[in-house]
Amino acid sequence: MRFSGARSVIAGAGFAILAVAVLTPTAANAVSNVSEGSSPSAITSVWAWGNPIDPATDARGLGQQQFQPDALAAFAGEHHLTSVYLSVPWAPQEGAFATWLPQAVDALHAAGVTTVSALGGDPEWAKQPQLAAQWTHDALATADFDAIQFDVEPWASGGGEPDLGVIVPQLNAMFDAASSVADGTPIGADLPWWLAAKTYGSSTAFDSLLGHVDTVAIVAFSDHAAGDDGIVALAQPAAVAAAAHSVPFTIGVETDTPAAAGGPQYTFGDDTAVALETQTALVRQQLSATAGYRGVTAEHLLAWQTLIAR
Repeated sequence: MRFSGARSVIAGAGFAILAVAVLTPTAANAVSNVSEGSSPSAITSVWAWGNPIDPATDARGLGQQQFQPDALAAFAGEHHLTSVYLSVPWAPQEGAFATWLPQAVDALHAAGVTTVSALGGDPEWAKQPQLAAQWTHDALATADFDAIQFDVEPWASGGGEPDLGVIVPQLNAMFDAASSVADGTPIGADLPWWLAAKTYGSSTAFDSLLGHVDTVAIVAFSDHAAGDDGIVALAQPAAVAAAAHSVPFTIGVETDTPAAAGGPQYTFGDDTAVALETQTALVRQQLSATAGYRGVTAEHLLAWQTLIAR
């Protein structure tokens, strides 16, 4: 997931990202929010990219012991996480993944995680929605997932301005294809903040996509909460749009290295765990009154653990 570099996509387009006052949600948009005092941390969820499978036995394996079911559950419990996006490969019903995934999901549920989502995506899925549908079917048949979370970034390939006139209909078709086989399981997506600043039809690209998902993680990578380039100002237009559509949302922040994130300004990876907690607490303070707010999501598990241990 590398949405930070997409900041250049809107550079020079005349968009002014301004800090705006928190809007009080109307009764029509009332979606229960995560309680501001429900956890000492504003971080309620995490993108968990990786797996503990031995690569000698499965080419998809990464051998990361932090993804053993007990280890995942212990970390989630210690940090009071309510949601985990757990990465799921293609054909999860095959090989060692068919054993690990259900064990991991069950362990996370036992640790108090209420929503374990199957996380996956390939840019080609936007062009071939039947692949997204197949992956969705297989993931749900393999483990007791509560939701599906797509991280599909067609704007990340190539340079220049993304053709949203092509991309938005493709993504909507992909979400719909997945929903058609999900049997009511919620469909979520990782979407960058700048889509809310892109006109599409009579509204924005973000608005159009919201009509095809049940939840959204608003990716707003910055290493500070305040200011016109801070997390709150970047994310708030998308958060307000999600509230208007009654779509629950989280705010995504980055903890990976500056090299991986595209620059130190996009990540807490070169800061401290205290800075991460302090700034995300400010995000919670500013956005928790917005209908559908579900907390902050950290990208990603291993990087966050490295930051904590430093």
